Amino acid sequence: MNYLLQGLLLGLAYVAPIGMQNLFVINIAIRGDFYKALQVAWTTVFFDILLALSCFFGIGLLIEHNTWLHAGFLLIGAVVVVFIGIRLMQAAANAVLISDDSTQSISFGALAAACFTSTWLNPQAIIDGSLLLGGFRASLPPDMSGYFITGVCLASFTWFSSLAMVTHFFHARMTNQLIVWINRICGAVIIFYGLKLGVSFIQFLFSTIP
Repeated sequence: MNYLLQGLLLGLAYVAPIGMQNLFVINIAIRGDFYKALQVAWTTVFFDILLALSCFFGIGLLIEHNTWLHAGFLLIGAVVVVFIGIRLMQAAANAVLISDDSTQSISFGALAAACFTSTWLNPQAIIDGSLLLGGFRASLPPDMSGYFITGVCLASFTWFSSLAMVTHFFHARMTNQLIVWINRICGAVIIFYGLKLGVSFIQFLFSTIP
């Protein structure tokens, strides 16, 4: 139980800071559709748990030690993330709280692709997750690692489900103008993340050129 609790607390500390995943969950859940709020939360949980398991078992270290794979993740991540941010800011001008059906036009495929992008095309999250979870795994007794990673997975489920539900139930108090500004701020932050990845890609190239 002690190792399960450690994993839960570490997992919450890892996913709670505002990042691409949180921004995307908030942006979808804020539109008022209960089904979509659950859908985006649990799809994000699915990809986040896959990433946590992969980091725990070392895939991030493979990316970190493979020069071209690392560079490819940085470049693709930068382009895709900036594109998502621009699309979000463009949509901000048309953000209107019409009804609880306002997100029905978003297909599950598009939703899953965006959740995948916000999780798996973020090289920094993969590397940081690998160093964090991998480091803890090295310090755990072999027979306790299962309890620890289970706690991390529970943290992901608890956090994103709670975030989507709280956002959904309080969205009625938000005006259209507030939604527009939230979309704009979220889009700007996401673009910043993308540009930061682009800078990291350029720095990485210069660091590898003799």
